[in-house]
Amino acid sequence: MRRIFSTLTSLSLLLTPTLGIAQPAGNSQVAEFNGAKVSQKFPPPVEADHGMAVSSQRDASQAGADILAAGGNAIDAAVAIGYALAVTHPCCGNIGGGGFATIHLANGKDTFINFREKAPAGASENMYLDASGNVIPGLSLHGYKAVGVPGSVMGFQKMLDEYGTMKREQVMVAAIKLAGEGYVLQEGDARAYGFGAEAFSKEANVAAIFLNNGQPWKVGDRLVQKELAATLKEISAQGPDVFYKGDIAQRVVDASKANGGLLTMKDFADFTVTESAPLYCNYRGYRIISSPPPSSGGASMCEILNILSAYPMNKMPVHSAKSIHLMVEAMRHAYVDRNFELGDPAFVKNPLDKIMSAKHAAEIRAHIDAVKATPSDQVKIGVVPHESDQTTHYSVVDKAGNAVSVTYTINGGFGSQVIASNTGFFLNNEMDDFTSKVGAPNLFGLVQGENNSIQPGKRPLSSMSPTIITKNGKIFMVTGSPGGARIITITLESILNVIDHKMDIQAAIDTPRIHHQWMPDTIYVEENAVTPEVRKELEADGYKFTENRSWGSDEGIIIGVKNGKRVLYGANDARAIAGAAVGN
Repeated sequence: MRRIFSTLTSLSLLLTPTLGIAQPAGNSQVAEFNGAKVSQKFPPPVEADHGMAVSSQRDASQAGADILAAGGNAIDAAVAIGYALAVTHPCCGNIGGGGFATIHLANGKDTFINFREKAPAGASENMYLDASGNVIPGLSLHGYKAVGVPGSVMGFQKMLDEYGTMKREQVMVAAIKLAGEGYVLQEGDARAYGFGAEAFSKEANVAAIFLNNGQPWKVGDRLVQKELAATLKEISAQGPDVFYKGDIAQRVVDASKANGGLLTMKDFADFTVTESAPLYCNYRGYRIISSPPPSSGGASMCEILNILSAYPMNKMPVHSAKSIHLMVEAMRHAYVDRNFELGDPAFVKNPLDKIMSAKHAAEIRAHIDAVKATPSDQVKIGVVPHESDQTTHYSVVDKAGNAVSVTYTINGGFGSQVIASNTGFFLNNEMDDFTSKVGAPNLFGLVQGENNSIQPGKRPLSSMSPTIITKNGKIFMVTGSPGGARIITITLESILNVIDHKMDIQAAIDTPRIHHQWMPDTIYVEENAVTPEVRKELEADGYKFTENRSWGSDEGIIIGVKNGKRVLYGANDARAIAGAAVGN
């Protein structure tokens, strides 16, 4: 069954207790924190003097913090976390998927590493349609035909080669140990495996690892993954070549061919990682550094911020009727541009200068009614001004001032839910991020256009938004989240909560969220995100609401000053109950 958004995006929808974590900060008591008024209804952030690693799984965060303590930099730690999450958070962490890394170096350089998956050479625009031109349910989601060429292993090596200080063998020690010796499951871990149990039972090699004699693993059990440990040892010893040209690639290709997939050895050998400048925009004196296409995240977030920059958001209570109205209208317009204007820059021209311009933002503001909702069917390409969950995120900052923001994915819950032979890792179902058919919603409910159509070697458009924010040239904030189409608005709200509403990083992340993505024309809200009075007022103005338990898992860091000294404040999203912020 297709879902409006990923059932397992960071596992937040199904692994988190009903979201009673907080009332909107505007209704909370306040206290002084680092010179700002913030809510008292949230726990304080984790503090550290030297480095900070934050992810959705505590053992992976610890692996990164240990690398920092051993003298590695933020890039070394980020690679260690990436490999560790492939072991301890296999719903989402991966070597069978791909993603993006936004990097800010202590010397002032910013860069963006793109290791997003690619479509196989045998892929075609209508490959998921039946003879009548209708989307075949589930074909782009489950099994080997849903798999794009993975990018994480090559992406991690690119990060290490260009900006790391440690050898691959050093940063992979923790992941290999966690796989080979196992790790003890806590509540969040066990919930993930419990939810996936039905899917695991359909594949004998998956069930042999992720079920315990046919039953879900439980809290306190030790999960050992010997096959994955062997795969990681091969990568550690031989590097990306074994994954893209050697034994590991061959096993994946053989399984793909035997099960109706499209992957070939040439697809693996032809895979590339790219490095480019990130996208930039400014918001109230802060510099936003984020992801360019094939991510839509940076452009969409900057477009929304440009629209909101003309409004006194800081003077509006969090999630008041006025602030929600303005945020939703900005989101509505930005998602139209995202869904129809953007795509893989190797295949389509992205009109970033227009989308991110002050002129475009002003034109959109001119079409926002002061009070009333604008129906989404009146906001579309061709109408002025538009003329023409399985993912995880982690953030790292080191003592020297290097920062890394990484979001990577296998798309749906446990990806395509298959493991090739005895490789030990889940393969992605990233092909669903393409437009299977114009007008047909994907896993996340996104209705997209031709720019994101399937083509051989093309990377699907993404919403991942790994973001770093600087102030006066120095790192101020690192943020990002899983959440499918909602990643953009999750990351956006963490930024608005900090900059406009002066929250600390934990409060900014834990505050209940809202989301609008043009179609469906509804405001998604977490529990307690909107008061009954505000909801009634907005409904009278033409808005519709859909309440969800929770979504996303923002993992953030703020660099502040306390008693005259630099301090790092880390926050693991309360929705990610298996995660942790670990400092040193």
